[in-house]
Amino acid sequence: MVVTTSTPTRFSSSLLCYCYSRTFPHFQKNICNNADVTATTSTVPFSSRRRRSRRLLLSMAVKTREQDMVLEEEKKKLQIGIAEFYDESSGIWENIWGDHMHHGFYDPDSTVSVSDHRAAQIRMIEQSLNFASLSQEDPTKWPKSVVDVGCGIGGSSRYLAKKFGASCVGITLSPVQAERANALAASQGLADKVSFQVADALEQPFSDGQFDLVWSMESGEHMPNKAKFVGELARVAAPGGTIIIVTWCHRDLGPDEKSLQPWEENLLKKICDSFYLPEWCSTAEYVKLLETMSLQDIKSADWSPFVAPFWPAVIRSALTWKGFTSILRSGLKTIKGALAMPLMIEGFRKGVIKFAIITCRKPENDEKGE
Repeated sequence: MVVTTSTPTRFSSSLLCYCYSRTFPHFQKNICNNADVTATTSTVPFSSRRRRSRRLLLSMAVKTREQDMVLEEEKKKLQIGIAEFYDESSGIWENIWGDHMHHGFYDPDSTVSVSDHRAAQIRMIEQSLNFASLSQEDPTKWPKSVVDVGCGIGGSSRYLAKKFGASCVGITLSPVQAERANALAASQGLADKVSFQVADALEQPFSDGQFDLVWSMESGEHMPNKAKFVGELARVAAPGGTIIIVTWCHRDLGPDEKSLQPWEENLLKKICDSFYLPEWCSTAEYVKLLETMSLQDIKSADWSPFVAPFWPAVIRSALTWKGFTSILRSGLKTIKGALAMPLMIEGFRKGVIKFAIITCRKPENDEKGE
């Protein structure tokens, strides 16, 4: 039927909502709560309008699927880059710095040697546990099961297994890291306590509520979807379990800022391109994500002053004959990463990069592991 009048016509809400909801499902949620709806009728037959609406919806659905496919392809490309980067560079790192592939915790403005750096890396683990109120002096708080998300060659997992007597499982994108981590665990008599596997931190192969301690030491910066990353950490945490995230962030934005300054974004992009990192986020954004998941005892701190000696020391070790020749032998990805190390120093010095710790606890009464 063709309606030729342009006079506003009064329809019952049920009839109009039925017609529109067949083509625009969201219409019913947003509009149909009204008792009545006033509409100006059109001279276009209703059947034609509905066909056009269906074509529009189909086009939108195809576009959405295409966007999802592009995002998935970008994620796979990023993960391959991360895996290859650590496949190449992990051996060099272990050879020079040992089995802890993360920053150390130092006294501000201290000058230290390589041996001091290894002690500082252990101190980083201890400071993180203390910040999360997991002290060795209170055995009732000791975790019995730990997941190490982004485990490297397993340094944190083996340390936590020895410290707490806990069972630990580590996940990494790098097959080389997983193999080396398992070999080191076996050589230290920890094969029955610690194991490592290749897995995606955004789709962890674990059941809900499996771990008393969810540990992420400098892996969050590699995650392309921070909300999904944090969601997975919360999912696998047991009720009452602790989540510890130590990660690189960009500075928090000011009240009147909508984004970083262009020069700051440019600096971070150069670092991203070298270290296979997606877009950065701030500590405040991490905290907001945790708050949306109803997690408790959320705490955060800026530890940038306590890691300041780290990157200058890494550069000094790279400039030794041992470090220089090892980098050259390792491959282009490692060389590219080495050339970006001064950018990390610049980022910390100018306050763009922040070294953050964020901890929280899953509610005791959360039985679903959500």
